[in-house]
Amino acid sequence: MVQQLEKLKTSQAPEIIYPDSDGQPMADNTTQWSLIVTIKESLEFLFAANADVFVAGDLLWYPVEGNNKIRMAPDAMVVFGRPKGDRGSYKQWEEDNIPPQVVFEILSPGNRPGEMTKKFELYDRYGVEEYYLYDPDKVKLTGWRRREGKLQSIDQMDGWVSPRLKVRFDLTGPELQIFTESGVRFLTYSEMAQRAEREEQRAELERQLKEQERQRAEQERQRAERERQLKEQEQQRAEQERQLKEQERQLKEQAEAKIKMLYLRLQELGIDPEQL
Repeated sequence: MVQQLEKLKTSQAPEIIYPDSDGQPMADNTTQWSLIVTIKESLEFLFAANADVFVAGDLLWYPVEGNNKIRMAPDAMVVFGRPKGDRGSYKQWEEDNIPPQVVFEILSPGNRPGEMTKKFELYDRYGVEEYYLYDPDKVKLTGWRRREGKLQSIDQMDGWVSPRLKVRFDLTGPELQIFTESGVRFLTYSEMAQRAEREEQRAELERQLKEQERQRAEQERQRAERERQLKEQEQQRAEQERQLKEQERQLKEQAEAKIKMLYLRLQELGIDPEQL
């Protein structure tokens, strides 16, 4: 009877909906938007070859099954150990219970201290390993790294290298710069497009050069073939001349032999060939 009541309660429990949007804009201004896109797209490019690194921007993360109130949408997040692919939201219990290891937030004038405190507490509580908060107006980067089970402040951010991402943060210029392990700077969307265009032009130029080289090689092959044919024709002509000379020599020898035989025959007949 108790089991039946439990089943009845379960069947009557309303289905929990996990919305894909929190109704908040992704960015409050163009500066914030540009930075979010730059970081997110550069991270996508950085881990493009790794099928088990999921990167997202402004995607709602639900860390607790059954509670759609505990949620956060980092401006950018990276999850190691989860496959790439489209998601409406990141439900941690459907992702082998792996939380985002690295999150980024870009401050805007609309962010209130209480809101940022709430974000930090959620990231700290639910397993984020690295949290980076950047204020573009002040060119100030704050970072935290999980140690001894808690997010603890990173003392020096200029030159800091992320243990997970292997990227280096540079604050020596007028704005934050992020460099990959190989020294490549994170690019804006426009810079990426320009680089892609240059790469396409370079590839096209290489293709044209290869085609020109192929044509040159083909012309060289044809020239060599013509020379071979001319040489072969010359050899054939020389052989024909040799054969003609040989025929002339044989005909001459045959004629001389016939004349000699005629002389001998006339002499046998008592006729002097010189008097003929």
